[in-house]
Amino acid sequence: MISGVLIATAIVAGIGILIGLILGIAAIRLHVDVDEKEQAVLEALPGNNCGGCGYPGCSGCAAAIAKGQAPVNQCPVGGAPVAEVISEIMGVAAGTQEKMVAYVHCGGDCDKAAVSYDYAGASDCRLMNQAPGNGPKTCTYGCLGGGSCVSVCQFDAIHVVNGIAVVDKDACKACKKCINICPRHLIDLVPYSATEVVTCKSQDKGADVNKYCKVGCIACHICEKNCPSGAITVENNVAHIDQEKCTHCGTCAEKCPKKAIRVVG
Repeated sequence: MISGVLIATAIVAGIGILIGLILGIAAIRLHVDVDEKEQAVLEALPGNNCGGCGYPGCSGCAAAIAKGQAPVNQCPVGGAPVAEVISEIMGVAAGTQEKMVAYVHCGGDCDKAAVSYDYAGASDCRLMNQAPGNGPKTCTYGCLGGGSCVSVCQFDAIHVVNGIAVVDKDACKACKKCINICPRHLIDLVPYSATEVVTCKSQDKGADVNKYCKVGCIACHICEKNCPSGAITVENNVAHIDQEKCTHCGTCAEKCPKKAIRVVG
């Protein structure tokens, strides 16, 4: 009886040793060298895995930076503080980078924009945009207010206020998820310091815009003619501001007859 127990014990011990040897050999043969810089960069990144950097998560961004395929300030969420840490890891200068924030180019809220019918479906802009007439809003370019952008924001930086999406620029991390999900392409990035912004993206003629929105751009060119720095152009029936040329004088917002250009703080 005792000899049987000893034999069983020896067999189990032998199997354990054999498995240990196999695992040890596998670990040696399958070992992958870890890039210490890549690991350090990954630890410096915020870990949101939002994809705002253009890479599949923070690990992809870290690998690209470590290989010199992306700049040290590639992460929009981490911003300048993270870029500074990564620059020390990589031994390069971080450079200057102005914070960018999302902005919704629509001022047609419930008080200013006309609707063609009452919508009773799911509150999702992508579905609303497929409803009859491309949604209940008469303007087929304006914000639908369904909150698709709100649902994907990890930073609670965007909310629907009185029928249109509004971005809290202090909370925004420029991850671009709201930009990518908006079916009407109303959101883009502007410098944090931007003060004059166009609150419209309608490409309809002015006469039609006047019928459905109190604050829609009518392509009158008044802003373009009065801008002292040549920062405004009117293309496809809507004004555009070149923020690099803009001197923040406020003339465009003052002269706009429809108040389609707004001064923001």
